[in-house]
Amino acid sequence: MDDTSITAEPGERFTLTVDQNASTREYWYLVDPEPDSSVLVSRGRHRASDSGDEPVPGAGARLTFTFEAKGKGTTRFTLLHCTFTTCQGNNSTLPPATTGPSTPPTTGAATPSPAPERITYTVTVG
Repeated sequence: MDDTSITAEPGERFTLTVDQNASTREYWYLVDPEPDSSVLVSRGRHRASDSGDEPVPGAGARLTFTFEAKGKGTTRFTLLHCTFTTCQGNNSTLPPATTGPSTPPTTGAATPSPAPERITYTVTVG
């Protein structure tokens, strides 16, 4: 996750794995800008529970995004990290309708929640 530059050869597949925990409404999504499909395509994502084969309430999980390098070039894609304090209405398959900070209620002195974390990766296929 710390290295946001990736180099691959055409036909090569690579993965990015992140921690998430549905019980705390913590999720990751592939969001716009998605990669240029002539350079890189998403091959889906896979969730593996930290508790093994049997899901355990409250257990965390590892979410793996798989990508395949298609043709020469450079492209970018973004992963969005939502938590219950940064995204309203998110679930395991559906990112929130808005990915900016939530607005404070019209009554009271509550402050808006922070914006969700975004990590943009640059992929060079050569």
